[in-house]
Amino acid sequence: MAKFVLAGRAECPYYAKAELLADYLQKNLPDFRVHKITQHPQVWEEWLKDLCEKNKWSHKKSPIIWRELLDRGGKGLLLGGYNEFLEYAQLYYGVTSSMTTELMKLIAQENLETHKEKELEEETRKDLINPLQVWITSASGRVCYNLIPILTSGEVFGMHTEISLNLFDNKQAEEDLHIIVTETWNLVAPLLRSISICTQVEDAFRQAHVIIILDENTDGEVYSLEDCLRSRLPLCRLYGYLIEKNAHDSVRVIVGGKTFVNLKTFLLMRYAPNVAHNIIAVALGVEGQARAVLARKLRTTPSCIKNVIVWGNISGNNYIDLRKARIYRYESAIWGPPNYSRPVLSLIFDSEWVNRQYVETLKKLTATGKQFGAILAAHSIATTLKYWYHGSPPGEIVSLGVLSEAVNLLDLTPQPTSEKPFGQEAINDSEDRSVEEQQN
Repeated sequence: MAKFVLAGRAECPYYAKAELLADYLQKNLPDFRVHKITQHPQVWEEWLKDLCEKNKWSHKKSPIIWRELLDRGGKGLLLGGYNEFLEYAQLYYGVTSSMTTELMKLIAQENLETHKEKELEEETRKDLINPLQVWITSASGRVCYNLIPILTSGEVFGMHTEISLNLFDNKQAEEDLHIIVTETWNLVAPLLRSISICTQVEDAFRQAHVIIILDENTDGEVYSLEDCLRSRLPLCRLYGYLIEKNAHDSVRVIVGGKTFVNLKTFLLMRYAPNVAHNIIAVALGVEGQARAVLARKLRTTPSCIKNVIVWGNISGNNYIDLRKARIYRYESAIWGPPNYSRPVLSLIFDSEWVNRQYVETLKKLTATGKQFGAILAAHSIATTLKYWYHGSPPGEIVSLGVLSEAVNLLDLTPQPTSEKPFGQEAINDSEDRSVEEQQN
C-alpha cells in the first residue's frame, strides 16, 4: 500500500492542486492513501523548518509531499513539491492535473477558511476540557467581591466556557480570601470549575489566560505622580516579570480602578513587552459617569445615551467628546422607532452648561473618585472583557485604554464597532508623557 503525506500552507494554490490530484488517486486506486496536513500561513515556515530538521530533508516551499514506508518503518521518503508529485502520478499511474489557475486560487481560499474553522473548533474543544484560568489581583477588595458573580455567570466569557478563578493577594488578606472562596462556592455557578487562593508571589499568574489588575489597598493614599511612581513602579515591574514568566502566551491583561490607570497600564507594558499588545485599561467607568450626568440633564436614562467618547487620561485629565453622542427613545415632539436617535448636542441649548458646568462636574468626580465605587468598577471591567471576547455592540463607540502605534504613549482611544471593536490612534497623555521624561 502506498501512503503519501501532503502538507502545505492553507492558502497555497499548489497545495490545492496537489490535494485535488491526491483525492482523485485515492478515490480510484484501492492501494493509494493520502494524509493531508494544512498549516496557517503565519506558522508554515517554522513548521516546515522543524519538519525538515527532524527528518534531515531539504525543502523550502509549499507543498511538501513524502511517502511513508509502512512496510519498512523509518522516517519516510521525501518526494518533493507539487511538480515532483505530478511527475510521480504521471509516471506510475498515468494521471495528470488540468486544474485552471482560477480554480486553484478558489480552492486555496476555501482551504484557508476551512483551516481557520478547524482551529476555532479545536480551541473550543480545548476550552471545554481545560477551563479558562482567570487571575484577579488585590482579590480581597470590594471590586473583586462584586466582580466574581458576573464572571461566573457566563455573561462575560460565554455560556459554554468554564473558568478557574485564582485570587491573588498578600498573606495578610488570606482570611478574607477564604471567606470569598466559601461565598463563591455557595453561588453554585455551573461554569465555575475551581477557585483557589495565591499568596506566594513566585506562583502568581501561572498559566493565566486572563489577568485582572485591580487597585492596590494603598491606592487611595496616593495623591501625586511622584508618590505613585515610587510605590507602583516596583510592583508593576514585578507583575510584568511574573506575567512574562508564568502566564499563558496568549494571556489578556486588563487594568481597572480609579487611580493612575494609564500609568499602571503603561508600566506593565514596559515590563511585559512580549504581551504588551494584549494589555489594556478600562475606561467604561468614566464613560458611564459622563453618560449619567448627561442623562440627568436631559431627564432620561443613561442607557439611552450612546457614543460618548473619552479622550486622554482615564483617571486624570481627560476630555469628554460629545460630537458623536446620540440619544435614543427620547420623549419630545419628534418621535421615532427604537433605532431612531438624535444628536445629544442638538437637545442641550445651554452651551454654558456643556462647556463649563458639565466639565467641572466630571472633573470633580474624577478627582475625588467618591462615586467610582466597587459596583461601577466591577461592571466596567466585566463589560470590557465581554466586548474583548465577543465584540462590542454593532454601531456603538466604546472607549478603551490602548498603546498608541504612532508614539510610545498610552492613549485612550475609541473606535466605532462597525469597523472593529477596539482601535488605536495617537492621542497625547500628559501623565504618561511625564513618565517618559522621568524614565528617559
